[in-house]
Amino acid sequence: MKAILQKKYGQPSDLEIGVVEKPTPKDTEVLVKVKAASINDSDWGLIRGQPLVIRLFFGLRKPKIHIPGIDISGTIEAVGSKVNSFKIGDEIYCDLTECGFGGFAEYVCVPENVLSKKPSNISFIDAAALPHAGILALQGLVDMGKVKSGQRVLINGAGGGVGTLGIQILKSYDVMVTGVDSGEKLDLMKSLGFDEVIDYKKVDFTASGEKYDLILDTKSTRSPIKYTRALKKNGTYVTIGGWMNKLLEIFLLGPLISLFTGKKLKVLFHQPNKGLDQLSSLVEAGQIKPVIDGPHPFDEIPRLIQYFGEGRHLGKVVVEINQ
Repeated sequence: MKAILQKKYGQPSDLEIGVVEKPTPKDTEVLVKVKAASINDSDWGLIRGQPLVIRLFFGLRKPKIHIPGIDISGTIEAVGSKVNSFKIGDEIYCDLTECGFGGFAEYVCVPENVLSKKPSNISFIDAAALPHAGILALQGLVDMGKVKSGQRVLINGAGGGVGTLGIQILKSYDVMVTGVDSGEKLDLMKSLGFDEVIDYKKVDFTASGEKYDLILDTKSTRSPIKYTRALKKNGTYVTIGGWMNKLLEIFLLGPLISLFTGKKLKVLFHQPNKGLDQLSSLVEAGQIKPVIDGPHPFDEIPRLIQYFGEGRHLGKVVVEINQ
């Protein structure tokens, strides 16, 4: 089968398009014929081996994972002897973060307990855009952020996958939502329903004097004190990514800041696929639909990962793998 191969840490251009043996599922696994996959920050980090903490988990000198890719949709082609909930031909989608990556290939073996059935009213392309970003948005805004009607909410990095799905999740709440991203993405954000949009290159939302009940940050780059100033009394700041030193500061100082100010600063530790059935329900009800950058051809994956890493994408970058 065809696959994107990572043999060393480096740049996306170092990835190779190669042919490897088609895998065989274990007793509790299924073999998925991958129809589509999307690109995520974890792919960008794994391929470069940065931040360096990544290497503690995936190999110090060279990566233990040889095929990147975590978000997939596809059909089940074979099942292990102990698989009970799925059958050959089922259409599925999932996040492979906790089971060895491998999404940028024509086939991948996936544990049964990771899978969810693809909502019938969306394409494989749309489904591949949902598992990672959609769950981050759901866990950040609803589970950890405890969003409530009447609040002012800000999403930083609003033009990417998490932000474009997050605004749609928030539509079922009576909230005012501000989105922050680069100027090229503001028209898209307005079309999705953001009440206010900010070009981060022109305005620092932490220094504008505006205050919010809930902030979801996809790219933390400032000190915890600056984020605290942008929160209303008893407000909550949730980060899902960013510079490692800033994430560490927020994690360590957050409880102390909360003790003295009542404002909560939290780092979300992503729980892959937890809430995917809830996300499916929102999709089936027509409440959310991903914004797709693509679909792009398989051979473009190395270039697209660089494109993603530069932050130029709109919504989710999706690649078609098996038509």
